Amino acid sequence: MDHAASAPLIDPFARPITYLRVSVTDRCDFRCVYCMAEHMQFLPKAELLTLEELDRLCSAFVGLGVRKLRITGGEPLVRRGIMGFFRQMSRHLGSGLEELTLTTNGSQLGRFAGELVDCGVQRVNVSLDTLQADKFASITRWGRLPQVLDGIAAAKAAGLRIKINVVALKGVNDDELFDLVRWCGDEGFDLTFIEVMPMGDLGNENRLDQYWPLNDLRKQLAERFTLIDLAERTGGPARYVRLQETGQKIGFITPLTHNFCESCNRVRLTCTGELYMCLGQEDRADLRAPLRASEDDQPLRHAIRAAIAHKPKGHDFDYSRQSVSGQMPRHMSHTGG
Repeated sequence: MDHAASAPLIDPFARPITYLRVSVTDRCDFRCVYCMAEHMQFLPKAELLTLEELDRLCSAFVGLGVRKLRITGGEPLVRRGIMGFFRQMSRHLGSGLEELTLTTNGSQLGRFAGELVDCGVQRVNVSLDTLQADKFASITRWGRLPQVLDGIAAAKAAGLRIKINVVALKGVNDDELFDLVRWCGDEGFDLTFIEVMPMGDLGNENRLDQYWPLNDLRKQLAERFTLIDLAERTGGPARYVRLQETGQKIGFITPLTHNFCESCNRVRLTCTGELYMCLGQEDRADLRAPLRASEDDQPLRHAIRAAIAHKPKGHDFDYSRQSVSGQMPRHMSHTGG
């Protein structure tokens, strides 16, 4: 491969693209209200990339400078044969890829935590918005909290580092702020709060009513704890503080109150081979066609570079003036979070 072919991916705003989020399935065993409709119409399985095709795509990105690979869904661990895919991806660790990880709802961690560690996964993000069983059932529609807590315990026992992701929902889990902080501190888990984004079917879920700005959440934390701002970044959009009194780390992902686009280093690949250059824009590139058109990866690499050349400066999410702007009609599960 010549130097031009192997040169790293740089977008039009001089941002190196080193982080790929890959949705391996649009299916999930939950129906979280901010992510999916209750009665989802899932894609025909024939439209999904095979695990071998996902391997080729991810390997091409690693060859072009991607250093962090996050596997998402839907729920990635419900895809049949997924651990074989993790085993295949682990061959890149130490040979370009620095981190292989996943975001999960935790329901299948009891089955797979040990295998994930064997595949070189060192940490996982678990989406968990409440510690109350009835509220959990309401948010996830189909989920059972004890199953998830058992899965998290299994992951901890297997040696995985755990970060809990909480979508901040006004009127839903705003009364659990300190309970969640305390639980994560006791368990040794990092914790990140995420502002709810205007995506999916807003006819059924009023995102404006649910919107809990994280600057308000942070003010509540500051009334009880001393917050020390941290300079560290983990390759994602979160900004971190440390609670001086407990030592634990809290992250804030704020696509609305504080746009983080200036440092965006990531793109998202769907389970059908569409590459979204921005979560909050509809621009996308079809990588399935060049992938299937040739066994040679050169056309695929060219298609990836052409897509990165169209990466926008940022998204347009906005809840100002008591209305929802920049709304995305696709469900979060389609793009992989």
